[in-house]
Amino acid sequence: MKLVLATRNRGKVREIGEILKVQNGIELLSLHNYPDAPHVLEDGKTYEENAIKKAAVLAEYTGHLTIADDSGLEVDALDGAPGIHSARYAGENASDQDRIAKLLDALQNVPEDQRPGRFISAVAIAAPPAQVRVVRAVCEGWIIRRPRGTGGFGYDPVFVPVGYDKTFAELGDEIKNQISHRAKALGEARKLLSEMNFEKF
Repeated sequence: MKLVLATRNRGKVREIGEILKVQNGIELLSLHNYPDAPHVLEDGKTYEENAIKKAAVLAEYTGHLTIADDSGLEVDALDGAPGIHSARYAGENASDQDRIAKLLDALQNVPEDQRPGRFISAVAIAAPPAQVRVVRAVCEGWIIRRPRGTGGFGYDPVFVPVGYDKTFAELGDEIKNQISHRAKALGEARKLLSEMNFEKF
């Protein structure tokens, strides 16, 4: 069975592949295997809408079972920003460093006890032609003042999950892939696969 990850983000491909730990008989692919796949405009108002749209469009294009996620960082002091716009927070072609710099600048006058936030992930599974299911998960934490760590991607260097004193970028993949928003959502997604009458991982 072929399972397509609906992303071109190499960090996500690596992380999702590690979390799913696909077994023999399942070939894990991504949009790097489909260079001509359509770009899906993420214009939904929720993470779920964006994940469902990506999964459905790309399942139809590839003809294979497809997993898509939409995730973001919501910060209380910024009224939930950057939220569903997390990937485009500093512009379409901005780097992770650019996005982090903009976030920290927006929070520069916010004291430590007012910097809680959370990562949210919605994961959709689509089976062509029209079967789609979606799950959602959250990881609570807070935003520190300066990036720490070299692992992970995105906002990981400035996010410390509740119960830890290290950022996602410092904790390493083994721990992050047990407690993160995406790990929790993908764990639920694996259950959906059996409910959708597909082979279990």
